[in-house]
Amino acid sequence: MPSANSSTRKKRRIVQGPLPGGAQYWEQLQRIGLDAGLHSLGVAPATPLLRARAAIEDRKSRDLVNGMQFTFRNPERSTTPSLTVEGAQSIIVAARSYYTGEHDEGLSMPARIARYAWMDHQTELKESLRAVMRQLRDDGHRAVVFADDNSVVDREVAYNAGIGWFGKNANILIPGAGSFFVLGCIVTTAELPLALPVEDSCGTCTRCMPACPTDAIASPGVIDANRCLSWLLQKPGVFQREYREALGNRIYGCDDCQTSCPHTQRWSVPVTVRTSIRTSLDVQWILATDDASLMKQCDGWYVHDRNPLWIRRNALIILGNSAEPTSDTAAIIDRYVQSTEPVLRAHAVWAAARLGLTSLIPVTDDHEMVRDELAHLPTLRSNL
Repeated sequence: MPSANSSTRKKRRIVQGPLPGGAQYWEQLQRIGLDAGLHSLGVAPATPLLRARAAIEDRKSRDLVNGMQFTFRNPERSTTPSLTVEGAQSIIVAARSYYTGEHDEGLSMPARIARYAWMDHQTELKESLRAVMRQLRDDGHRAVVFADDNSVVDREVAYNAGIGWFGKNANILIPGAGSFFVLGCIVTTAELPLALPVEDSCGTCTRCMPACPTDAIASPGVIDANRCLSWLLQKPGVFQREYREALGNRIYGCDDCQTSCPHTQRWSVPVTVRTSIRTSLDVQWILATDDASLMKQCDGWYVHDRNPLWIRRNALIILGNSAEPTSDTAAIIDRYVQSTEPVLRAHAVWAAARLGLTSLIPVTDDHEMVRDELAHLPTLRSNL
């Protein structure tokens, strides 16, 4: 019986004679990619990404990773393209914009979603890359698409392919377009003309660094995951107490280091939206709905173990930061201080103290996590 992957492997057509390559072939592939909706394409060598590997090991040695996995999990694999495609010669790298106009759902208590998660941009990116991949395979080359995948350090290959330069916020900035882009690549056996990295155009600008609400940009181009709200929102366990107020009303991701960037402010490339977008969720709905309904709304998010517990934990912090101490709010908090989940009880206690709903705060608890929260109650929110 053929394996589940056999249909994928069969797609490469066997071609007699020399396979196409070179500058003219690359122009053909570029046209296919641009017609499929990609904004920018370039070619990087399929050689080991030694600079990225060194950077990964440096971040780990300096304790800046804070439990993140992704390309940190297996740096050798993530920085060796030939391990993903045997005989790889080139990496076609592409960027697709995810910038859309502002949108307001009109919610009374919105939980904000970072722009890159307003809709499923990764699916459209992969569809565009596959149009190029199909041509490569039809012409007899091996070619595999990687997007939002820990097999390749996508920002490093984008830099090597001349797509853009590394901004001080560690994002790839595309000349005349900014950083609101998703990145993907095709590792292939085709021999294509290699690009050169583009010049760093940040100059002396450092606007992204003070714009970070938790000072997570440790130095130009280096993010401290111990402070980065985007990672803390995904990380399981107790949300670090010292960054809860800075979270504001974010429920997933943080855009501040990008929206403060002059390149991104001035030159972001709008895209036509083919599906509905969602910029926020209602906090009270998050805390009242069932698990299946919540996860359906958050289907494209990275949620640890696909457990809605962590989304509700984040929503309780937003409640403490944004809600008024009304009877409806008190009813929600009362429910959660009695939750069977210690992490939810702990964050409900914090929210109650922030809102001045002290009558809902228990004297003690049988779980160390909650007792620790009770021992470090925050002060009343300043605007109450």
